[in-house]
Amino acid sequence: KYLKPNGNADCAKLIEEAADDGYDRLIQPSIEREVRAILTDRASEQAIKMFEVNLRPLLLQPPVKGKVTVGLDPAYRTGCKVAVVDETGKVLDTGVIYPVPPKNDIEGAKATMKELIKKHKVDIISIGNGTASKETEIFVAELLKEVDGVSYAVVSEAGASVYSASPLAVEEFPDYDLTRRSAISIARRLQDPLAELIKIDPKSIGVGQYQHDMDKKRLDSVLGGVLEDCVNSVGVDLNTASVSLLKYVAGLNSGIAKNIVTYREENGKFTSRSQLLKVSKLGAKAYEQCAGFLRIPDGKNIMDNTAVHPESYEKAEKLLSLFGYADKDVRERKLAELPQKVKEYGEDKAAEYCELDKATMNDIIAELVKPGRDIRDSLPQRQLRKDIM
Repeated sequence: KYLKPNGNADCAKLIEEAADDGYDRLIQPSIEREVRAILTDRASEQAIKMFEVNLRPLLLQPPVKGKVTVGLDPAYRTGCKVAVVDETGKVLDTGVIYPVPPKNDIEGAKATMKELIKKHKVDIISIGNGTASKETEIFVAELLKEVDGVSYAVVSEAGASVYSASPLAVEEFPDYDLTRRSAISIARRLQDPLAELIKIDPKSIGVGQYQHDMDKKRLDSVLGGVLEDCVNSVGVDLNTASVSLLKYVAGLNSGIAKNIVTYREENGKFTSRSQLLKVSKLGAKAYEQCAGFLRIPDGKNIMDNTAVHPESYEKAEKLLSLFGYADKDVRERKLAELPQKVKEYGEDKAAEYCELDKATMNDIIAELVKPGRDIRDSLPQRQLRKDIM
């Protein structure tokens, strides 16, 4: 249209064709790719968000503490793998039973289970929810009609096979084969889901969409953040935690976590948080970051079993003495009236006296009232059953 009326019509035609060709061959595909890339990034971000949202409640499932547990990894042809673990997760016994098709050795399986339950004083049975799970659950429900004081729960076995084939599982259980390790994992993930699931690559737990389509670096970063957040929210027992758990504590990494475990093995249990400073490569800065998240339940100082940071111990002591309490009262849990006393005295006045801000003071009070509290205890507890639904 920019050519003169009597201009070269052939030239105009060529320019028009060039414009059409440039749009069809270059511009449109480029715009299409760009829009598609934007939409893919948006969808991927949402999928990663779903991984994050689903992983957190899975890791923060309430533990079933202080129970001798039997883990059952159900299967048809190869039988149900059995593992008995004590209250601390230590393996006591393993075996195989065949209560489901094709063998259907229900009486033999019952005899084996009764013997294990009696021998190890078993409290609870943990059944994996994979292949043959329903048939195994029916068998367990029938078994419990003949056994007193034992209940069962069905747990997700997602990632158990991935864990049992991992170098970490080989290092932890060199004497057991893949299938027994899987049964051990199923028992332990009922006792303490966080401590067990932390050993598995979160992408293998099956809580989101097809992870291989997503940006690996971004997914790892987000899921690593969830693991760290959950571990630090719950706190970690310094004397029982594995390297897998310790490495997610703020300020620590795999190397320092291994050094903590080595120090524990060589010198016995930690009795105070300050001993961490003797651990190789754990400097003052790392100590400052990690100390508040590491717990010592039976330590010399009761505050070592709370989320109160060592930097605030003196201020916490000041708060206790202000209201006539001592460390002994914290240990014996006699501080139920402390929050009320602080309110009556005046929160601002008490915080000023202890050289704390009000929010930190209230956090310290919550910890002193319930030393060693686990945030998972306030969540709906797992339903243990004796009969099939």
